[in-house]
Amino acid sequence: MIIEREQDVTAAALAVMERTSDPRMRQIMVSLVKHLHGFVRDVRLTEKEFRDATAVIVELGKLTTDTHNEVVLMAGSLGVSPLVCLLNNGDQGNTETDQSLLGPFWRLNSPRVENGGSIVRSQTPGASLFVNGHVVDKDGRPVAGAEVDVWHASPVGLYENQDPEQADMNLRGKFTTDQDGRFAFRSVMMVGYPIPTNGVVGRLLEAQSRHPYRPAHLHALIFKPGFKVLISQVYDPNDPHIDSDVQFGVTQALIGKFVRHETPHSTARDVSTPWYSLDHTYRLEAGEAVLPRAPIK
Repeated sequence: MIIEREQDVTAAALAVMERTSDPRMRQIMVSLVKHLHGFVRDVRLTEKEFRDATAVIVELGKLTTDTHNEVVLMAGSLGVSPLVCLLNNGDQGNTETDQSLLGPFWRLNSPRVENGGSIVRSQTPGASLFVNGHVVDKDGRPVAGAEVDVWHASPVGLYENQDPEQADMNLRGKFTTDQDGRFAFRSVMMVGYPIPTNGVVGRLLEAQSRHPYRPAHLHALIFKPGFKVLISQVYDPNDPHIDSDVQFGVTQALIGKFVRHETPHSTARDVSTPWYSLDHTYRLEAGEAVLPRAPIK
């Protein structure tokens, strides 16, 4: 098509997209062109703004490394990650779900730990945390033999891959549920933390006068054939940013019961007060067990 007016550009692009052989890819590309062209018209994007936008996309890629994923960080900061999550779980967004966004800090091959063991691998000051997890199906029946990968930030608000003071794989571990669908481990109480702000995402937050904080949370990724992989976060309701998560990830179903204890632990004599406990049930949905691509190495 020889372009005669601006409307012809959209018509020509859509005609090309319609020739995509894969049906799902065709649906996505047609919709993408419609919305992208509609956006450009809606804001009447200037030439300078277009050049600036393409430079931002390039910068997002350059800032993404083996230990940091700026693209995933931006997706959460725009609310895209939690929206995709909720649309694809909980009966396509109609009911509560334990699913949550993966985030930019999950790593493959966390060390295996025996039930009840510790995931603290280097000196990590902070109050002790004892977690008891229960993995069940949608009808509440225990799921035995599920692989549970857990990770969280340290009490200084950093994951170990961000912090040279922590040992590799500190505060990460992989467990297997017992015949009752249970797993347990010991760690230290996590805190809320600011997401990295030295890149594109940081400039966006500054321009919008937004704080960069995520409320304290515990990550889990649960794998068992016959079930959709559960990617979950459990949030501390006492965190000051529980209702203003910069990544829009907090849902009612993900708020946990982190209990503060002022009396000595009944069995762990080395634990000083206060210490914390978390009892939480994770519900798996039926589906294909496919691990996600790790955002960092």
